[in-house]
Amino acid sequence: MHRIVQPGRLPGTLRSESGEELTPAADWAFLPAGDAAITRSVKAQTDTWVVQIRRGKRLISTGIWAKEATILAAQQEVEAKRSTPEYEGRRQKDLARRQARHNAYVDEFCAEVIHFLDFHPRYGQMASLLAGKITAHATPVGSGTVARTERIPVARRAEAAVIAWLRHQTTAYDSMRIARIKGKRKEVRRELAVKSVAVLQPYRQGLDIAAHCPLQKTLA
Repeated sequence: MHRIVQPGRLPGTLRSESGEELTPAADWAFLPAGDAAITRSVKAQTDTWVVQIRRGKRLISTGIWAKEATILAAQQEVEAKRSTPEYEGRRQKDLARRQARHNAYVDEFCAEVIHFLDFHPRYGQMASLLAGKITAHATPVGSGTVARTERIPVARRAEAAVIAWLRHQTTAYDSMRIARIKGKRKEVRRELAVKSVAVLQPYRQGLDIAAHCPLQKTLA
């Protein structure tokens, strides 16, 4: 059985979903999250307590409590498998496939950013420069940016990434004091999104750019 628990109020204690205070048995140990193979092996062999904490709207697993002997045996088993030439070969091939997929996605994302920017040919070079900066910021694996979500199409991810980048680079958003009122931050972001898109209009129309243009200053 794999029981869901949370950190308790006192050091060394845990709390069940019903609020009951729990203390792990003396022969149990904590296995931090991070190595899925070892965690799977332990959970396949014995009962565990899965420690979860809430971050925003998400529940994050920080690790599991289980019998220490089982954890040690699982660690030794997994490490033995990983020390073989066959495992290393598979790992390198897997890394190469992941890198190829990532590179393809970066290229696709950058193309979508350029498409959303829709700059006049007069500013084609600037569009490429801007798209490169936004893509480099948004696409690293594990960055947690909108570019890494799969819940919306790539075109919408690119649009959101452009707006977010412009918000931070061409407005005073980062230094604003925003009232802690529900919905206020979203309201401010919507207002700044309108201003950010307005910054793009002269580049889209091929017009002369004012010397005080915040985007021009940022790229310079």
